[in-house]
Amino acid sequence: MQIGFVLYPDVTALDAVGPYEVLSRIPGVHAVFVGQARGPVTAQHGLTLGVQLTFGEAPALDVLCVPGGPGQTQCMENQELLAFLRRQAETARWMTAVCTGSLILGAAGLLQGYRATSHWRYVECLAELGAIPVSKRIVADQNRVTAAGVSAGIDLGLFLAGLLAGERVAQTIQLQMEYDPQPPFRCGSPELADPDLVESLITGSQRLFGERCEQVRRIGAALRAESAGSLGTAP
Repeated sequence: MQIGFVLYPDVTALDAVGPYEVLSRIPGVHAVFVGQARGPVTAQHGLTLGVQLTFGEAPALDVLCVPGGPGQTQCMENQELLAFLRRQAETARWMTAVCTGSLILGAAGLLQGYRATSHWRYVECLAELGAIPVSKRIVADQNRVTAAGVSAGIDLGLFLAGLLAGERVAQTIQLQMEYDPQPPFRCGSPELADPDLVESLITGSQRLFGERCEQVRRIGAALRAESAGSLGTAP
């Protein structure tokens, strides 16, 4: 079974490494990092990861995972990446994303009409890309599976492990990893966090949020125009 994880500059490392750590433990799985060019990629905050296969070299994958991160904005207009995602979607058993990686899937036109989630700050942006926003940790709709922010990638991996190899294998992996979250603070979602903390985070990220929303609106409008044009030229 071939499982691919997209890498790009300024990716959030845990978005990719979390599900990779889970899914690479499934017996018989070959997990690989794919990207625009082979070699090192610098993730957000400076961690170096490595692309093993280019988009052109990658085989038809059974599962493809798209992580999020600050570099997601460039990815949403990277035509080589978007074409790769569309090509893989034609045959993949599961097309998945973590955090703002779902916006990249959406920019490729692969979430139109699908229920999907993203980081809590951006989940509503999915509507501009034709998706149906759902504020949940994991959202599965047909063969699309999306996860909420960053740490939810581990949950995505375990969810997929259950689908691909059965619950017993997924439970074994969870026990191997001793994945038993007991965070020292109960503030991991806007519903649990102190309102002042939520407001502080929103205020601090307002510029990036505005830029991302404007880009999403522009890309969403282009997708709608393309869809309308296709319908207009249909026999």
